[in-house]
Amino acid sequence: MKSSFRQTEILDIARREGKVTVEGLAAHFDVTVQTIRRDLSDLDEARQLNRVHGGAVLASGTSNVAYGERREFLAEEKAAMARLCAAQIPNDCAVFLNIGTSTEAVAAELLTHTGLLVVTNNMNVAHTLDRNPDCEVIVTGGTLRRGDGGLIGAMTVDAIRRFKFDYAVMGCSALDAEGDVLDFDIQEIGVSQAIIAQARVPVLVADHSKFQRSAPGRICSLADMHTLITDRPLAPALAASCRNWQTAVLVADGFAT
Repeated sequence: MKSSFRQTEILDIARREGKVTVEGLAAHFDVTVQTIRRDLSDLDEARQLNRVHGGAVLASGTSNVAYGERREFLAEEKAAMARLCAAQIPNDCAVFLNIGTSTEAVAAELLTHTGLLVVTNNMNVAHTLDRNPDCEVIVTGGTLRRGDGGLIGAMTVDAIRRFKFDYAVMGCSALDAEGDVLDFDIQEIGVSQAIIAQARVPVLVADHSKFQRSAPGRICSLADMHTLITDRPLAPALAASCRNWQTAVLVADGFAT
């Protein structure tokens, strides 16, 4: 296989799984580890992957993954989780919605809510909720991440700290078996931590694919979340941990197989 074709497939694997290992790729392609190391170095130089010990992870940010593709991925599951999430949010409250396609889906389900104050660092959420005349929308400001319409950086954190939210609805890049909530973009982690600190009820919306990925940056533990909304039951050990942490776990109807 030509290196260009192999590197394209390496990127596809990294996008699905969040990371790749030298040994795993060498076995997958039946080539030497030296060949894989050269491939990963090429991808690192092209800023498509970041080299780490033993392998590589997706480059910081999400510009290397088409945002439209992420919107369509597990679209039915995201819609079901969004309906379940919106059902937990009453009228006449303050809500934060952060970056991600899952939170965009939640925004669409809030179009019939009344008396909401929504603060967001997601331009797509702001555009969606503009269609709700009974919803006041505040955009945090910050550095625009063009790939997905997200706003990040110190200005974003400063704006978030001016508020206290009744609910914060958040997405993430990955969740590990220990219940750590993870992200690829190191700049986004501080923003997410500020959101959690300012929310009375932080809610994480994460489909089952997030449990099959890894990312280098830790935001928090599920112990820090009030509720996890997902589309598949958790592994028994993690479910037990959530019970110990008193983190509610809600599974969207129709996907609890």
